[in-house]
Amino acid sequence: MAVRGLGCPVRFTLTAGQKGDAPQAGPLIEGLSAEVLMADTAYDADYFRQAIAEKGALAVIPNNPSRSQKHPLDKHLYAQRHLVECCFSKLKQFRRVATRFEKTARNYRAVVALAAVILWLRPRGLEHDDITYAHIRRA
Repeated sequence: MAVRGLGCPVRFTLTAGQKGDAPQAGPLIEGLSAEVLMADTAYDADYFRQAIAEKGALAVIPNNPSRSQKHPLDKHLYAQRHLVECCFSKLKQFRRVATRFEKTARNYRAVVALAAVILWLRPRGLEHDDITYAHIRRA
């Protein structure tokens, strides 16, 4: 899922449970404009970092412990990654999203999309929106 700086979902992809995280991230950020792209350690791959750099965005991804070439991490920016966790929390307040009642991926995708639209339409107070972020997290 890609999330804006306000914690509202921008894009999401449903995948099978056995699929890896990083291969799904490339298509998720295609055409997405962001100044900063944050992700957790599972997305620390050279090709993903290269895709982020080609967009002109800053990659804020912790290094995988097995990585030989370490990349710098802005811990202050990375601390803002809680917004994507908050987005998942807000989505899971919708019972059909949290319990996955839907039998087919098509129907579940529709339920998640409806819940995301409702999150966008809810009035918000003053929140973080001075930088456009794209957060990535696997459901």
